[in-house]
Amino acid sequence: MNEFGKRGSNTNLKSDIGLDNLGSIFWNMSPAELVEDTVLLGEGVLTDSGAIAVNTGTFTGRSPEDRFIVCDEKTENSVWWGKINKKFDAEKFDALYDRMKAYLTGKDVYVRDAYACADEDYRMNIRVVTELPWSNMFAHNMFLRPTDEEIQNFTPEWHVVCAPNFMADPEIDGTRQSNYAVINFTKKMIIIGGTGYTGEIKKGIFSVLNYVLPFEKNVLSMHCSANVGEDGDTAVFFGLSGTGKTTLSSDPLRRLIGDDEHGWADNGSVFNFEGGCYAKTINLSKEKEPQIYDAIKFGAILENIGFEGESSTPDYDCDKITQNTRVSYPIHHIDNIMVPSKGTAPKNIFFLTCDAFGVLPPISKLDSGQAMYHFISGYTAKVAGTEAGITEPQTVFSACFGAPFLPLHPTKYAEMLGEKIENNDVNVWLVNTGWSGGAYGTGSRMKLSYTRSMITAALTGKLDNVEYIKDDIFGLNMPTECEDVPTEILNPVNTWEDKAAFEKKANELAQAFVKNFEIFESDASEEIINAAPKVMVK
Repeated sequence: MNEFGKRGSNTNLKSDIGLDNLGSIFWNMSPAELVEDTVLLGEGVLTDSGAIAVNTGTFTGRSPEDRFIVCDEKTENSVWWGKINKKFDAEKFDALYDRMKAYLTGKDVYVRDAYACADEDYRMNIRVVTELPWSNMFAHNMFLRPTDEEIQNFTPEWHVVCAPNFMADPEIDGTRQSNYAVINFTKKMIIIGGTGYTGEIKKGIFSVLNYVLPFEKNVLSMHCSANVGEDGDTAVFFGLSGTGKTTLSSDPLRRLIGDDEHGWADNGSVFNFEGGCYAKTINLSKEKEPQIYDAIKFGAILENIGFEGESSTPDYDCDKITQNTRVSYPIHHIDNIMVPSKGTAPKNIFFLTCDAFGVLPPISKLDSGQAMYHFISGYTAKVAGTEAGITEPQTVFSACFGAPFLPLHPTKYAEMLGEKIENNDVNVWLVNTGWSGGAYGTGSRMKLSYTRSMITAALTGKLDNVEYIKDDIFGLNMPTECEDVPTEILNPVNTWEDKAAFEKKANELAQAFVKNFEIFESDASEEIINAAPKVMVK
């Protein structure tokens, strides 16, 4: 390693978070240095594109059941406790961290100074301490990067300590199993261990911002991507994993603000929390997703991919390790980006869903009540092959399209979004990137080219003056025509040969919506409740 990577001491780590008696401490190393260490330590290999490929170990995705929040005076009456936000005792946190510190004694660590939030008014400085070099490189890619001058006087507000090889003992530590991610809002600290999946770092900070920004600063935090057109119009894309959020926001004709996490402030600013992208690579091709494909070069990290034979060429169709193969890269790996990563209040908002039942229209325009209803519902479907044990399509509802990362009650975010939509006269669209002509196994996946055409038509105002019809069950307003899209697919019932089967399947999905919303009804307005689908009983 060169001398740049050895700058700094453990003084700040000792005084700020009690880390002492470490081995070598490598501060703010360059991507090249971190790649070199990753290869020398046998933690990864270089691919022929220049990207480094790593294996995250047992965990190839987040483990929501093992994510905790410390319950104390600050959080006891403000956090939405339950299945998603699980309580962790403050004393147990201290004890677990003490054991983590003991584990790190004498070990080399990598330190990264970074920040979140591209709007200077809401900037949050973060110091990330990692056991592994590629975990540190992930933090470099995904968070915003201070200038050299800023690093000289850097004061962290939050700390993340990540030690994948330190396993918890559930009987001693109070965890569910050996892996854990614990957020302490009072100490402004996240500790992660027992898992090498880097997404835990990213989503840990996202969860923090989902508490701090709405609760303390009246900024709506959003699990969405965002981009800006040539006329300066901002578009926001909400959607769960697999719905096309990253793909559809990576538009060569529009500048990217960010692909996953944003804030919407009262001053109208829509700003990226991050400095990079974390995209799925399963079935990736240059033809379908050229921007993501071309971003995979030196400085990018590929996770859990396969290779073509014995070569160093990634096989993006390979799911031997997981379907959740990923790449992280700094946002400047994409050419047409916003600098800085922020825009104005959105003109259009898209809710993306992958409907495996094939009954939702490919695009529909939502009124205010429907927008809130579908935002709180956060619907998509998992299909066979995406997760172990799934053989039939399964409905998935994730409040605000990001329930696992919401420390506050979903109605808090929904009310903020509704107010901003009304104040800024925003168009809201529901887009089905899933199946048409039948359910999964019978119909076919909506062509990406059609979805892009529909979104382009919405963005350019070409759907403003066309005729709309309303479907009987979901009450959605569907355009009867759209440029470069076959007219017959715009109304999903027209694509099914068996109309009775369509109605049955649509009612099945409508019932699932109604059942899911029961837990929110007591806090929902009459306008929102009236936007629920109408189950048609014969």
